[in-house]
Amino acid sequence: MFDAATTALLRAVLEEVCEDVSRHETGARTHVASKILQAATNGDTTPDRLKEVGREALSGAPTMWR
Repeated sequence: MFDAATTALLRAVLEEVCEDVSRHETGARTHVASKILQAATNGDTTPDRLKEVGREALSGAPTMWR
């Protein structure tokens, strides 16, 4: 598990990356969250790297329109 500061960072990155994604698009948000979490688990905990991972994940995320 992550400490409180890292958990807050992960949430903030997810919210920033998904700011234009509806909260109802749970598939896309879950996909992005899992990729961000995976990167953090592998040691990538800098905000810039997590945002990059999140944006890459968002570009390939499933949506209700595809």
